[in-house]
Amino acid sequence: MSGVKAKVHVFLKPGVLDVQGKAVENALHGLGWPDVGNVRVGRLIEFDLPGGDRAAAEAEVKAMCDKLLANPVIEGYRVEVA
Repeated sequence: MSGVKAKVHVFLKPGVLDVQGKAVENALHGLGWPDVGNVRVGRLIEFDLPGGDRAAAEAEVKAMCDKLLANPVIEGYRVEVA
């Protein structure tokens, strides 16, 4: 069965408070990396899709992001299809 592998990187938009990112940044400072700054935490979603048309798969994954995988009010996303 041929298909494509999709990766969706979801992240908070600039200006949206990233509480997890701030916690990670503070922890890194406490562990000896005081120069680390502007830490942002996101998530990665990976899945397979049937078919071999990369353009169609990318459009389908973007539709999934807009409807479920990302909250377009506060999150952005980047799609990779291979």
